[in-house]
Amino acid sequence: MSSGASRSRVKLFFLLLLVVATGLFSRSEHASILPVFVQTYAGDTLWALALFTFLAFVSSSAGTKELVMISLILAFVVEFSQLYQAEWINSIRNTVPGGLILGFGFKWSDLVCYSVGIFIGFLFDSLKRTPGSG
Repeated sequence: MSSGASRSRVKLFFLLLLVVATGLFSRSEHASILPVFVQTYAGDTLWALALFTFLAFVSSSAGTKELVMISLILAFVVEFSQLYQAEWINSIRNTVPGGLILGFGFKWSDLVCYSVGIFIGFLFDSLKRTPGSG
């Protein structure tokens, strides 16, 4: 952030809730009303947007580029960790929170979804933080 101003944590909290709820919906049985492309890729894209939003919430004064880099690194580490299939980590993955956070199987397409989700976060954050905006 060039201005040193911090983001509104209240707005970020509600945005995070919206993104998580939308992501969970995209993985639910009700998502069958959505196009197959959206059903397939929305969850992973929204997961990364939620990660970006969470990090912005936790560190509301961090620079946008810092948030992008940290989000990309964390998202990619989580995805590559899915190549590791030890019993202890799979027992974590087999819980609802563990499965939602860590995922189950590595897919190259997830890396693309994560990049898109974080880019969406970058765009919104950049638009909200242009000079003269409050």
